[in-house]
Amino acid sequence: MQSLAAAASPPPPGEADLKTLKRFLPYLWPADRSDLKLRVVGAMALVLLAKATTLAMPYALKLALDQMAAGVPDGVGIAMALVASYALARFGGVLFDNLRNAVFERVGQEAARRLSLDVFAHIHRLSLRFHLERRTGALTRLIERGTKSIDTMLYFLLFNIFPTVIELTAVCILFGRGFGWELVAATLVMVVLYIAYTQRITDWRAALRREMVDSDQKATARAVDSLLNYETVKYFNAESHENRNYGRAIKRYTDAATKSEVSLAWLNVGQSFITNLLMAGALAWVVFGWSQGLFTLGDVAFVNGLLMQLFRPLDMLGMVYREIRQGLIDMEAMFRLIDTEAEIADAPDAVPLVVDGAAIRFESVEFAYEPRRQILHGISFSVPPGAKLAVVGHSGAGKSTLSRILYRFYDIQGGRVTIDGQDIRTVTQDSLRRAIGIVPQDTVLFNDTIRYNIAYGRPDATEAEIIAAARGAAIHDFIIGLPDGYETQVGERGLKLSGGEKQRVAIARTILKDPPILILDEATSALDSATEASIQEALGGVAAGRTTIVIAHRLSTVTDADEIIVLDAGRIIERGRHEALLARGGAYAQMWALQQAEDADTAAAA
Repeated sequence: MQSLAAAASPPPPGEADLKTLKRFLPYLWPADRSDLKLRVVGAMALVLLAKATTLAMPYALKLALDQMAAGVPDGVGIAMALVASYALARFGGVLFDNLRNAVFERVGQEAARRLSLDVFAHIHRLSLRFHLERRTGALTRLIERGTKSIDTMLYFLLFNIFPTVIELTAVCILFGRGFGWELVAATLVMVVLYIAYTQRITDWRAALRREMVDSDQKATARAVDSLLNYETVKYFNAESHENRNYGRAIKRYTDAATKSEVSLAWLNVGQSFITNLLMAGALAWVVFGWSQGLFTLGDVAFVNGLLMQLFRPLDMLGMVYREIRQGLIDMEAMFRLIDTEAEIADAPDAVPLVVDGAAIRFESVEFAYEPRRQILHGISFSVPPGAKLAVVGHSGAGKSTLSRILYRFYDIQGGRVTIDGQDIRTVTQDSLRRAIGIVPQDTVLFNDTIRYNIAYGRPDATEAEIIAAARGAAIHDFIIGLPDGYETQVGERGLKLSGGEKQRVAIARTILKDPPILILDEATSALDSATEASIQEALGGVAAGRTTIVIAHRLSTVTDADEIIVLDAGRIIERGRHEALLARGGAYAQMWALQQAEDADTAAAA
């Protein structure tokens, strides 16, 4: 599977940009949206009208000047009419350009929306392994740049490059008919030289810009990572350490940005030299022809006007080429992200899970996160419908891995896992995860209201159902005691709530989901004894009537389990009920005695 680093890296040298453009065009010309296609056609028609009016401006001014120079008695009225036409043409160019933007805006926004949605949906389809390896800041910047590049690509390709080609063609025709092939040849040579110079310098700048973007991405990722771990920074008095790390990252960005801006100065100076050289040569040619009686005074203004209008888009060509190149780079990176294959995918013939009792069975399950480190070795157990299985063991024994396998965040390398006899690899992931609810050890809430976080278990739930779930988790009274009640903001990752309060919100969320299978993954291990007791009571109510797997560190929370399995280094070393395991005097009994002694010491110290 491709990593984020691979997805975010620039395209290899020599890779054709045509492939990216071909993938981009369906967003511009969507097959299912005839209204958007009509807008594209209308916008292009307005482009042609705008160019026609802007080309008419210099000609109107030429005719007006010729009338004035001729000194004809009635020429003043004609000249004034032509000047008015010149002003009207200028207004027409602005009018058609803005109408074009208004007509096309919906196309650009819809293209950005569709691409953003495609990327967002695909990221959620990617595996847990991908998300554990990614840097949130770097990923969000990659998506942001790729999405924003749509507007840039659309605007410059359709409303700069295409009109400039039309205008250059028209200028060459007018020059050829009125001033000779010499002026046409000079114009084409200078334009080709301008384009070649712009392309070469911009390609050089592209490497500098990639370095700048990479440095910016790393600086942002460093800042986001530090801020997300704000409490850890404070715990270890590591502010100065974080400042140094961020300072080094931002210094690299500053150096790269400086190089990029200096290179821009060289680009602008060279472009200005070429365009002004053409202007000087063309005007000198026309003035010489005027001195020979070949051209009129109006012809000087005509040539000047045409070149000035041609220079306007040409002056932007460096920026346009640079933005298009960068847009292609950003979009290529995002398309490679879209092309990142999901590690866990539904089978082609996958069917929805049919739950009839919710019996769970692990059969000789072999699993490793990576080939060099085996986690589970031939794990086998079954949980009858409505029963409660507890999984205990020391840290690193593989307890939480069981829940990830049941959710199918990872696929196993050997054996199989079934629910009511159906292999979870043969059913759809959506139906599988709808059937399972979890109360995790580390509850992370969305930075929204308590109502939103509870309703996340079932977004279409009614107000009465949300309140009932809160009552079931014994948190309703606490919520209504808050100044804003259910509209209380919980803060980033739920940091405004205590550990027990977050756990109750997580329990309420699971109650609202109402799944037939429940996983309690060390849901109370980080709580104090008083809070743990009340949370355990709430969890007992939630688990009633459901097939439940409890992953526990504290053995006192699983004494009522129908079966307890003891894991050690990915193997089941003991299994049975609480009393039988104590009577056996094995690993479970030793763990129980050790925890009882620790509790006694804690009570004595208190």
